[in-house]
Amino acid sequence: MRVLVYGASTNPARYAYIATELLLSKGHEVILVGHKPGEIGGIDIQVGQPDLGDIHTVTLYVGPQNQTDLLAYVMRLQPKRVIFNPGTENPALMQQLAADGMEVEEACTLVMLHTGQF
Repeated sequence: MRVLVYGASTNPARYAYIATELLLSKGHEVILVGHKPGEIGGIDIQVGQPDLGDIHTVTLYVGPQNQTDLLAYVMRLQPKRVIFNPGTENPALMQQLAADGMEVEEACTLVMLHTGQF
C-alpha cells in the first residue's frame, strides 16, 4: 500500500517519524512530505505539494493551523483514505473530503498499525 506521511519530520521523537519507521517495517511504500527537507530510513522528505500518483492513504501529522492549502492538495491526490491523527482533527476539512468520496478516519496510525487495523 502506498502511504503519504504528510508532516514528516527528521526528529526521531515525533510521531510522524515513528509512524514512518513502522510503516516501512510493515512493508508499506512510504512517501514523505514535510516542512523541511531531510530523510527517514533512506527516503527523502519532499517539501511543498509534490505531484504524486496512486496514493492509497494520507496520514496527517500537521495541526489545523498548518492545513490551509491542504484541501486542494488532497483533492488533487485523490487518496482512498485520509487519517487525521490526534491533534490534526479539522471537522470542516474532514467533511469536505468525505463529501468527495474519501474515507476519513479520526484515528492514530500507530495504534492502527499495532492492532492490524491499518
